[in-house]
Amino acid sequence: MLGRPVKKPGDDSGLVRAPADRGTVGNERGEVKPGGLDAGRCAHHLCGMVRRLVILLILAATAAAVAGAAEARQRRQIDATPFSHAPCSVLDGQPCTPSFCSVFNHGPCIPEIDYPYGENLQLTIQSVPPQQDSAKYQKPDHDLDSIGDLFAALRVCWSPPPADSAREGMQMSVRFSFKRSGEIIATPRLTFATVGVPADTRATYLKAINASLNACMPLKFTDGLGGALAGRPIAIRYVDNRALGKASEKK
Repeated sequence: MLGRPVKKPGDDSGLVRAPADRGTVGNERGEVKPGGLDAGRCAHHLCGMVRRLVILLILAATAAAVAGAAEARQRRQIDATPFSHAPCSVLDGQPCTPSFCSVFNHGPCIPEIDYPYGENLQLTIQSVPPQQDSAKYQKPDHDLDSIGDLFAALRVCWSPPPADSAREGMQMSVRFSFKRSGEIIATPRLTFATVGVPADTRATYLKAINASLNACMPLKFTDGLGGALAGRPIAIRYVDNRALGKASEKK
């Protein structure tokens, strides 16, 4: 006890005060002011929650877009089986087109079908109409209102090449589309020609086809048929079944 100062009652000058918390933002008494460290920590936590929420929303939107695209692709799948028109007998399975012909008939043996709107329209035109089909080669006396009317008008339009430049049994197919007004959209495209025919013979028949179609254009469609046919592909097969004799055999 010797050498130590004697404290008097009420004298606290000799007490050592604890240092203020360096992490506390306040006055000398250690009071925390509004907007201090605690408020900064709350703001940082809120920003993290918002960031996570935005990420979750982006992931959900991406998943929904992928699912929608997959569903759209599934809806666009079309079953083309009901539109099969391959020839078959009555004993064959479906779908097919029941048909028959004789070994003495060089064709065509598949009957013509009034294809539904939206499908490829196919037509065969012969230079010499069969007697049983003569009614199908008569021009309608009214505006074209059906597929049958269209086929009849196209048959009447056909003018084969002269006999001296023709070839017996020649076949050629073209494909084109109509406008609503009854005009052809573009030049008919050649899709088939008899194998082994010289180039000048093919050119002669293609020229005759284009001239025949141009001479009949525009066809007079009703509003209903014009709207249904606009832009639909039409395939025509021309068959020169005339008996041209020995002149054609020399070509």
